[in-house]
Amino acid sequence: MSHMLIDYYKAIEDSSAKMLEAAKLKDWDGVVRYEGACAVLIEQLRFKSQEHELLPEHRREKTRIMQRILRNDAQIRCLAEPWLAQFEHLFDGQPQMMH
Repeated sequence: MSHMLIDYYKAIEDSSAKMLEAAKLKDWDGVVRYEGACAVLIEQLRFKSQEHELLPEHRREKTRIMQRILRNDAQIRCLAEPWLAQFEHLFDGQPQMMH
């Protein structure tokens, strides 16, 4: 069963790569969609990892996958910053609403 844990990491990396591709295309709806898929996979991984351990031979692969995910995330943030700044500018001068 622990071989399945590495599959979660691979699926998260795949969604992360798709998020990056969507960000490159300025497809922010796509970014949000893939981000949601990542969140579901991460939650499933959290749950499964309480019951099973990652096999020792998969630990190095997990590290490489995590590094690629972090690189994707950094690139997505760089691509999203101008969009976020523009989005925040839309609310400049607007009364702040309390929730």
